[in-house]
Amino acid sequence: MKLSPLNGPISVLLICLICITQSCSNELVEPANTDLDNDTILNAFDNCSAIPNTDQLDSDNDGFGNACDDDDDNDGILDINDNCPLIANPDQLDSDNDGLGNSCDDNTIQPQFPCIDGFAGDYPCNGFDLMSHIPVEELGGTGAEGNDSWGWTDPETGKEYALIGTTTSSAFVDISNPSNPIFLGRLPTATVNSLWRDIKVYNNHAFVVSEAPGHGMQVFDLTRLRNVTNPPETFTADATYTGFGKAHNIVINEDSGFAYAVGSDTFSGGPHFVNIQDPTNPIAAGGYADDAYSHDAQVVTYNGPDTDHTGKEILIGSNENEVVIVDVTDKNSPAQISTIDYSNIGYTHQGWFTENMEYFLLGDEVDEIDFGGNSRTLVFDFTDLDNPMFHMEYLGPTAAIDHNGYVVGNTFYIANYSAGMRIIDISNIASGVMVETGFIDTYIPNNETDFHGAWNIYPFFESGNILISDIEGGMFIAKASN
Repeated sequence: MKLSPLNGPISVLLICLICITQSCSNELVEPANTDLDNDTILNAFDNCSAIPNTDQLDSDNDGFGNACDDDDDNDGILDINDNCPLIANPDQLDSDNDGLGNSCDDNTIQPQFPCIDGFAGDYPCNGFDLMSHIPVEELGGTGAEGNDSWGWTDPETGKEYALIGTTTSSAFVDISNPSNPIFLGRLPTATVNSLWRDIKVYNNHAFVVSEAPGHGMQVFDLTRLRNVTNPPETFTADATYTGFGKAHNIVINEDSGFAYAVGSDTFSGGPHFVNIQDPTNPIAAGGYADDAYSHDAQVVTYNGPDTDHTGKEILIGSNENEVVIVDVTDKNSPAQISTIDYSNIGYTHQGWFTENMEYFLLGDEVDEIDFGGNSRTLVFDFTDLDNPMFHMEYLGPTAAIDHNGYVVGNTFYIANYSAGMRIIDISNIASGVMVETGFIDTYIPNNETDFHGAWNIYPFFESGNILISDIEGGMFIAKASN
């Protein structure tokens, strides 16, 4: 067949030459035998031909050199946000909060006292290391004893801080390196010393109450801790709320921005409502006296299985001789939903919801004294808030008194006085099974039924660091052993 000039061999050659220098989308493409970025590697062999990269490093072996790859380790975290950009670490775990992920960090924090052969230093343990310890005398001064505690994570720096109550003051500790905590200073009691001091956190502020007469509620701006240059300092409160004098405890619903002082000298000891949405300008918002004294409480914006109450603000009060469930959505008209008691009531002390809000785990502080037996946790079925039911009881391995307990996922953490911190697996709680999986005992002398040892646990840090505040011992930081 005779070819026309446009279809002849010369035309085909011309088209091929054009295709070398121009893609089908009309974008210019450098010839393979050139070196566009002048890094001595020809384009045909260069895994990043637009940016010099003589090392040709390709950490994730995806064919794109690191110089051209915005996720060098292919872990789904862009290099600009990745704390270990050359080693895959999608969890971004940074145990020492130094900005370098554990996968890249040769200096990850090691415990001062690892749990070896059943002991972390002198403290009995199972599965939990003792990262560090600060004695109560350092935190609160000579003669001080420890009580309650809470924690704060700085949203700007990611640093974690311990807030430890003592008989004299509130102590603030930088635990961003949990093996080398830094005592930053203390906020003295507003009036006189007291065995009871309680601290909670909302919107980067600490709220402190005490049973010291006339104490009120101290408000402290926690962002001030960023600027401590010569620790320890003596701090002053940023505000003080005086709508009540003494109070046993304080509860905060962080979703609503309301605080609830319980066991105060107002509302017959029932919850005293305070609007803290503007933290340094707390405003009285009423209270609830119908069920008398409330020793402790948890307040949640409800999203559990009882759809009749979805979105409502619900208070579960531990009221000495019963558990009360109250709708506090309308602060001007709080309304009881239901109550429940149980056998062998000693002192209905404190409780906490499971995360799905199906069950409520309660500690009775005096039942071990009044009735004997081992540490007892009572579990109630709260799937119907209008008709709560007893579900089961869990007995611990010692006769120590249980104090405060909190749930994180399928784990229940108990401050168990002389038996220290106990860790309970509740993944099979629906079937009536709870199993102890670990502990660290911060009170060495014994596990007797007495008021010594661990007062409170704070298990909510994302790092896995766990605070234990101990009456005689002060502050302990524990962490699950690797």
